[in-house]
Amino acid sequence: MFRKKGRLLASVLTAVLMLSFVGCGEKNPTGQGQAETANLTGSGSSFVYPLLNQQIEEYRKGNSNIAINYQSSGSGAGIKQVSEQTIDFGATDGPMTDEQLKATKGGQLLHIPLTLGAVAVTYNVPNAPKELKIGPTVLADIFLGKITNWNDQQIANDNPGVSLPDSKITVAHRSDGSGTTYIFSDYLSSISPEWLSKVGKGTSLNWPAGLGGKGNAGVAGVIQQTSGSIGYLELAYAVQNNLPYAMMKNKEGKWVPPSLQTTSAAAAAATIPDDMRVSIVNAPGADAYPIAGFSWALIYKDQTDKAKGTALVNFINWSIHDGQALSEGLHYAKLPASLVSREEEMLKSITFQGEPLIK
Repeated sequence: MFRKKGRLLASVLTAVLMLSFVGCGEKNPTGQGQAETANLTGSGSSFVYPLLNQQIEEYRKGNSNIAINYQSSGSGAGIKQVSEQTIDFGATDGPMTDEQLKATKGGQLLHIPLTLGAVAVTYNVPNAPKELKIGPTVLADIFLGKITNWNDQQIANDNPGVSLPDSKITVAHRSDGSGTTYIFSDYLSSISPEWLSKVGKGTSLNWPAGLGGKGNAGVAGVIQQTSGSIGYLELAYAVQNNLPYAMMKNKEGKWVPPSLQTTSAAAAAATIPDDMRVSIVNAPGADAYPIAGFSWALIYKDQTDKAKGTALVNFINWSIHDGQALSEGLHYAKLPASLVSREEEMLKSITFQGEPLIK
């Protein structure tokens, strides 16, 4: 009799303990119950990599059941891979064209802004001051190969009292498909008719001059190793590599540096369409930095794997909310609150077999 009661009591206690352990399970950030295990792969933009990589590390601390592997392969590669459905999400700083969107294998791809940042014009010129001033026409002519020496009179005119060396200018640019290149060439196309007609804008270009480097890190390496060089980098890479960057003359004729404030000012002037594909280069406003842009996650509206789709939407949802706390420390501007509310609706439109993955 007592033995039976003892066994019964032990069984009850075991059941209670098991329920307690289940109750302590980790919840997903949207409060929709226990999240399934999922392994996500992403690829693309090196522009966004410093931020996205840190966001992934931070997210994993509270979501150990989700593994996210993101490769900094360049926006061109990210677009190609997500279009062919060989990865779960892509990232790009140059919006996909209508033709590219029509060619995707998985239906409608959404552009969801992850952050916005500045493309800094960086240089390696012995004894040159920090924040050298480089005007729009001068910048275009340097990258067109028309201005070839640092003591050129056009550079001197923008920098009175500054002594620049009689040395050759070496242009550094991306060798891979790049959203940073897209933003930079979009800017040059907007201020130089000659650049627009001869080179144009895109993630990959036929460069008139210079040396190529793969990724923002590769271009930073070219600049560091080449005396007399000038190139373009996402601001975080310029800061991390201790490279000086130029003051740029904006649309209002004001000299402004790349910064959180001047990047936010550029975004504030933009009218952003429903599909989020927008350019903010050469934006109006006295404080606007002229070479700035968004970085987007590329996600299929109709997901083919419920566990992966749910994990991906939850992570991006976290990224545009809590993950923005990491932005400014890495020299990215936070997404405007008015834009985030629109992105929430985009995420709610992502489905698996017709059913929304989050509500």
